[in-house]
Amino acid sequence: MSEFLVSLLGERLVDSEQAEVDVQALGGRLSLVGLYFGCSQNAPCKQFNASLCEFYSKFKKTSEHKDKLEIVFISSDQDQKHWQDFLQEMQWPALPFKDRHKKMRLWNKYKVTSVPSLVFVDAATGKVVCRNGLLVVRTTLKGLEFPWGAKPFAEVVAGPLLRNNRQAADSGSLEGHYVGVYFSAHWCPPCRSLTRVLVESYRAIKESGQKFEIVFVSADRSEESFQQYFSEMPWLAVPYSDEARRSRLNRLYGIQGIPTLILLDAEGHMITRQGRVEVLNDPGCLLFPWHPRAVLELSETNAVQLHEGPCLVLFVEEGELEPAKELVQPVALKLMAASKAKDEEMPLLFFVAGEDDMTDSLRDYTNLPEAAPLLTILDMSARAKYVRDVEEITQDVVDQFVSDFLDEKLKPEPI
Repeated sequence: MSEFLVSLLGERLVDSEQAEVDVQALGGRLSLVGLYFGCSQNAPCKQFNASLCEFYSKFKKTSEHKDKLEIVFISSDQDQKHWQDFLQEMQWPALPFKDRHKKMRLWNKYKVTSVPSLVFVDAATGKVVCRNGLLVVRTTLKGLEFPWGAKPFAEVVAGPLLRNNRQAADSGSLEGHYVGVYFSAHWCPPCRSLTRVLVESYRAIKESGQKFEIVFVSADRSEESFQQYFSEMPWLAVPYSDEARRSRLNRLYGIQGIPTLILLDAEGHMITRQGRVEVLNDPGCLLFPWHPRAVLELSETNAVQLHEGPCLVLFVEEGELEPAKELVQPVALKLMAASKAKDEEMPLLFFVAGEDDMTDSLRDYTNLPEAAPLLTILDMSARAKYVRDVEEITQDVVDQFVSDFLDEKLKPEPI
């Protein structure tokens, strides 16, 4: 356990007094580590920090598991004085300010896209136990249900569900179905736009004979808003009054923004978090149930995924998209298989991009040359890019580029 934490965090952390904290000694007693990604100059981080201090203090005083948990602050501050001042407010250790490389590696490994974020990981393996630590802190101030690990969907959703005709249904009726877990709210314009498309997709899938159901998990601000919005939906919903169950579902899938549509298989295992993108990209539902594809063609609807972690993007000329997919696909499939064998998320997404407005915007934003073909890895959250400048891009070149990135052998350029 200690050896793994050393490989993850390094040999030394620092506390609020700038004293060194030995990770080897720290790791011997821990079962869970909370990785707290934040920034002193970010107002939501300052607000959340106060809640986290209260949570941490109560947990350490009242929980029987108080010695099993530690928080580690991973800062995105650019100014050391601001970082030091923020650290003074904390009761837990932090990565040293100068260790920027390790910070970036942790951002990439745990696919952090915004701050504040709190990810609980197993201290022995680094596997994510709970991605939405912010919700844990806000709803579990005494550390109940420690270690906040993911329970099966069937267990978390268990209980009565509603239809918009006010008839009740039991969650047991979902057994044997593909399930979309739809996090949405009436006050959110993108949610309402997606709902209109999703209604048509839902009906088309049902009419095709597929066993499919959707469960709406509301983020509305009142029962009245929930009822008004739900009246437009032909599927099921968790009762608005059951706030605890809605919170548990948010926590289960680490929901940080809406609309989000999670797709599950008949056993309750996640197929994709990108149901929103899939529905918009496949209005005919021809690819349902939308298993992840190894390589995507960059478009306006899936460009949002560029912000969910590092992405390999191969830029090519018009008419070369299909050959580019064939070139990249074996490398992507190999990485997908390796990640699945380890029960880990893909550390890298794969795209090919042609010549269109979306590609031009991406090149402008990342300050990339107009060359094609051009092989890149873009990490939007870390504002970093990696460019492989070679005369000919082959499968071996792509494979080596990916390996070098995953082995941290590449030097990033700023975006």
